[in-house]
Amino acid sequence: MRNIVIITLASIIVGFAYNFLLIPHEILSGGLSGIAIMLGIVTPLNTGVLNLLLNLPLLILGVMKLGKRFIGYTILSVVVLSVSLYVIPIYKATQEPILASLFGGVIVGIGSGIIFRASGSSGGFDIVAMLLSRKRDFPLGVLLSGMNAVVVAISGFVFSWDAALLTLVSIYATGKVVDTIHTSHIKLTLMIITSKGEEVRQQLLAKLPRGVTIIDAKGAYSGEGRKVLITVITRYQLAEVKSMIKETDGKAFVNILQTTEVIGMFDRSLK
Repeated sequence: MRNIVIITLASIIVGFAYNFLLIPHEILSGGLSGIAIMLGIVTPLNTGVLNLLLNLPLLILGVMKLGKRFIGYTILSVVVLSVSLYVIPIYKATQEPILASLFGGVIVGIGSGIIFRASGSSGGFDIVAMLLSRKRDFPLGVLLSGMNAVVVAISGFVFSWDAALLTLVSIYATGKVVDTIHTSHIKLTLMIITSKGEEVRQQLLAKLPRGVTIIDAKGAYSGEGRKVLITVITRYQLAEVKSMIKETDGKAFVNILQTTEVIGMFDRSLK
């Protein structure tokens, strides 16, 4: 219930940022929402309706391929955002386009980052990233940057190159804020210290196509035996893994490290 409330409020915040700051100045956001904003400006259709329609195929694919909790929260976020875009009136909160771009991007980043931390996403390209992160060691950062570059280019051709540059500022601000709230690296190394090593191992191997290394350890204070499980994941798997560890061993100690590069077998599905 707590996550549902958080995701609902965060999605409404994103809706306000779109309708009060970005849309009045023809500034797009990243991902499918940006395309929905563009179509909402150049067609009679409402942006909220378009956002829902564009996300619908990915949501259906996510239901089949992704975890029920993650996709359930994502569906909630997409629906609430789409309704917010439909209900909230479009109002030009500032006459300065650069302020609208910067603060719109920051507010969208705050909302999106909160949704990520609540084990969901705002849909669109995030679902694509989640699907690819489960299949193979794909350069997700390059992929997402490339998809957002397409949005910026579309903005330039459809509106103006000033609008495209403002869209770029908005996307950059959103990305930086999401990185601050959620996590900044695409790949992360997890060191899990637990008394339920076998149960955690089984859960990790069942839900992730990642290798896991297990080390025997002993608590310095308690003297009790522990298992240290080491694995590398993508940031799009972090919320799911944290939830799984908490359910399996609520007393587990987890150290999350930023990973710059991985050499060797990262994805066991590629064997």
